[in-house]
Amino acid sequence: MSALSQRQQRILDHIKDFVRANGYAPAIRDIQRELNISSTSVVAYNLRALESKGFIRRSNNISRAIELLQQEDGEAGTGTSVPLLGVIAAGQPIPIPGETEVEDNVLVPEQIASGDKLKDVYALRVKGYSMVDALIGDGDIVLIRYQETAENGQMVAARIRDENEVTLKRIYWEGNQVRLQPANVTMDPMYYPAANVEVQGRVVGVIRSLN
Repeated sequence: MSALSQRQQRILDHIKDFVRANGYAPAIRDIQRELNISSTSVVAYNLRALESKGFIRRSNNISRAIELLQQEDGEAGTGTSVPLLGVIAAGQPIPIPGETEVEDNVLVPEQIASGDKLKDVYALRVKGYSMVDALIGDGDIVLIRYQETAENGQMVAARIRDENEVTLKRIYWEGNQVRLQPANVTMDPMYYPAANVEVQGRVVGVIRSLN
C-alpha cells in the first residue's frame, strides 16, 4: 500500500473511529463536517486516493458504502450495503417517510450479519424511546426483513392502514384486534382492529448509535 498524506490519514482514522462507534461508515458530509474540510469534493478526492492506495473500497453513488480493507489488527473489513428507507417511530406512529424512496445506504458489518442473511432486508432509523427495554434507542438503525406476516411477540414495522402511519412495536394478534406493545414500562400498549394493521417487515438486527 502507498503512503498516505496527512489529510488522507486523518480521514482514514476518522472512518475507522466512526465505524467502531456506530457500526456503519460515515457519509461524505459527515467527514467534511467533523474534520472541518472545506468541501465535500475535497473529501471525495481523498477517498478516491484512499481507494486507489488499497485502504478502502467504495460503491459508486452510495454515500455510506465505505469498506475498510485493512483494519488495525490486519484483518480485512467486510460488510453488505442495505438501503436506508427513512425513519420509523418507536413511540406514536408517524407518517411513512417517502414509502419506498431510498434515503441513503448503510454498510452492515460482517460481524452483525453476513451478506446471504441480508436478502430482502432494508434499514430504518429509529425515532423515539418506546423500545428502550429491548435495547433499541433513539437514533439506532433497525434492520428489517420484508414480510407480510409475523408471530405473536415478534418486533415488526406495523402500518396503521387508515392513518397511513408506521410504528415499531412487538405485535400480538388477539382475536379481532391487534396489540402493538412497546418495550418501555412507562408506555401503554396500542390497540387497533386487526384489519387496520399491516405488517411491513420483521426486525432482524440492530445497529446501535453510540453518539
